[in-house]
Amino acid sequence: MPTISQRGEQMPPSPIRKLVPFAEAAKKKGVKVYHLNIGQPDIETPKAVLDAVRHSDFKILEYSHSAGNESYRRKLTGYYKSLISM
Repeated sequence: MPTISQRGEQMPPSPIRKLVPFAEAAKKKGVKVYHLNIGQPDIETPKAVLDAVRHSDFKILEYSHSAGNESYRRKLTGYYKSLISM
């Protein structure tokens, strides 16, 4: 299993991660939460992604959850576990 470097271990947690549980709890209570996350991608979006968006019927294309997509995270975990067992 890959390890985190000493320098990485010393980095403080992201402040936005501290707020996510509060936002999620509010949503569960029916409160409308406005996400004011900062930051924009600085790499070119692949053509296949742009084509998929162009051909979708989304009313709003928003950022994903700051913790990432849970099913994707689970698949990554399974992938890396499979590498260890090789």
